[in-house]
Amino acid sequence: MKRIGLLSDTHGYWDSRFEKYFQECDEIWHAGDIGTWEVVDKLTEIAPLRAVYGNIDGGDFRHRFSEIYRWKCEDVEVLMKHIGGYPGKYDASIRRAIYANPPQLFISGHSHLLKVMNDPVLHCLHINPGSAGRTGFHAVRTLVRFTIDGKDIKDLEIIELNDQLNRLEE
Repeated sequence: MKRIGLLSDTHGYWDSRFEKYFQECDEIWHAGDIGTWEVVDKLTEIAPLRAVYGNIDGGDFRHRFSEIYRWKCEDVEVLMKHIGGYPGKYDASIRRAIYANPPQLFISGHSHLLKVMNDPVLHCLHINPGSAGRTGFHAVRTLVRFTIDGKDIKDLEIIELNDQLNRLEE
């Protein structure tokens, strides 16, 4: 059994509450647009990190992280890509791979919109954790936690980081 902390679109923003919410996680997954190495370093101090690079992540990130990351967690096949779309509207850059070999769990970021939904065609769970950073149009910053136990994905929690996003100060 593994407890997972999931976030995306930090855009270089570190929130000390990440540690609070992820301290009991076995792994942290970042679905791209990381932004700074400080975020990577601080997340890896909490738990092992799996990540993909996003469209704002430059060359150094692209050397360390992949655009598409596929692995097995417990008995669940996971596929993660920053720009991935969602069931019924997968991005063209990943559509062929998803349909050719569907994962049980597909994770994407980019939209800054929290979305958890099943794909009834592929029998796949899709999670976009929304945005944990302060850059973008989203009104609420979000994180996701869940457990993978064998083939089961369960105990999914949505965490809202309730603070005012004052864009005039940025």
